[in-house]
Amino acid sequence: MSAFWITLFVLLAAASALFLLAGWRQRSASDGDRDRLNKTFYQQRLQELEEDESQGVVAERPVMVRELQQTLLTDIPQAGTAQAHSSSRWVLLPGVILLIGVSLGMYLKTGGLANVMAWMQVKADYPQLRARLMDPQAKPLTMEELGRLELGLRSALQDDPDNLNGWTMLGRLGMVLNNATIASQAFEHALQLAPNNNDLKLDYAEVLTRSGDPQDNREGGMMLRDLRKQQPANLRTLGLLAFNAYNQQQYDEAIGAWQSMLTLLPAGDSRVAMIERSIEQAKTDAGQQNSQLALRVNLSPEAEKMLPQGGVLYISVSDGVSPVPVAVKRLPLSHFPLSLTLDDSNAMMPNRLLSAQHQVQVRARISRNGSANPQSGDWFGLSALTPWNGHSQLAVEINQQQP
Repeated sequence: MSAFWITLFVLLAAASALFLLAGWRQRSASDGDRDRLNKTFYQQRLQELEEDESQGVVAERPVMVRELQQTLLTDIPQAGTAQAHSSSRWVLLPGVILLIGVSLGMYLKTGGLANVMAWMQVKADYPQLRARLMDPQAKPLTMEELGRLELGLRSALQDDPDNLNGWTMLGRLGMVLNNATIASQAFEHALQLAPNNNDLKLDYAEVLTRSGDPQDNREGGMMLRDLRKQQPANLRTLGLLAFNAYNQQQYDEAIGAWQSMLTLLPAGDSRVAMIERSIEQAKTDAGQQNSQLALRVNLSPEAEKMLPQGGVLYISVSDGVSPVPVAVKRLPLSHFPLSLTLDDSNAMMPNRLLSAQHQVQVRARISRNGSANPQSGDWFGLSALTPWNGHSQLAVEINQQQP
C-alpha cells in the first residue's frame, strides 16, 4: 500500500478517535459534575442544620438528616441507568460515519484525487517510458508521452537530487516541450553539479536566448561570449551567439558571428545560403544596405491593344523558391514603357526584405478590375530568375494572358 493511502487512513482514524473521545469525555464530565453538585449541596445542608440546631431553630435534627440522606440516595443513578449511558455511546457511531463521509467527499471535490491518481500512474509508467526513449529501435514517444516522461522524471529526481544525467535529460525535455521554466531550472541544477561542463552551459544559454525575457537574453549573450572564447570554432556557439545578438539589435556582433560560421562551413553546405541571407537581413536592419531594383516594363503589341480602362498594374518580386512575394507595388495604368524602382519599403513582411535576397524574379500583371488575385483574361509578363546583388536592373514584357 502506498504512503498516500496509509496517510489517508491514519488521518481518518485519528479524526474518528478524537471525535469519539470528545463525546465520551463530555458524557463522563456531565455525570461527574452532577455527583459533585449533589455532594456539595448535601454538605451545605448538613452545615445549615447544625447551625439551626445550635440556635434552637430545629428541634428534630436527626429526622431532617435522614430525609436529606434519602433525597441524596434518590438522585444517585442506578446500575441500569449507568448501563444505559454506556450503551448510548454507540449513538456516536453515525457521527463517525458522517465525519468520514464528509471528509472523503470534500477531498474528492477539492483535493484533486484524479490528479493524484494520474501522477501515481505516471510514476508507475516512468521506467517503461524512459526505456523507450533510450532505445533507438523503439517507437518514438509522442508529445503526450514526453510530457508524462517529464513528470515522471521530475518525481524521480526528488528522490535522487544529485543525478546529473537526470537533470540534463529534464532540461532537454523542457526544451522539446517548449517549457522554458522547467528547462531553465533543470540546467541551473545540473550546472551546480557540474559547473565546468560546456555542453550544459551551451544548453542553458540556448534556453536563455530563446526566452521572452530581455534579462534572460542578456545573460545568455554573456554566457555565449565566454563560450566563444573557449571554443572559437564551435558552430552551435556561433549560431546561438548570432541569433542572440540579432534579437538584441546588436547587428555588428551578429554579422561577425555569422561570417565566422561561413569560414568554418565546407563549400556546398546547405547552411551557407541561409547564413548569407541572415547577414544581408542584419545589414539591412542596421541601415548598411541601400538596395534598389530598377525595373523597366514593356507591353507586347497584343497586350497594348487590349488595355482596360481603369486597370491596375501589379508588380511582384519573388525569390524564385517561395510563391509568397518578397516585394509588391501597385500602380495605376499609365504610358508604356514604364520605369520604376523597388526597395525594402515595398517588402511584404519585415523579415523578408528585398535587399536580403540573392536571386529575384519579377512578375508584372494588369488587373482589369483592380483585384490583387489573378483573374482569367488578365495580361502578365514574367522575367527570368536573375542573380541579385542589390543593384540589378531588369526588364519584363507583358505578353501573356491569364487562362
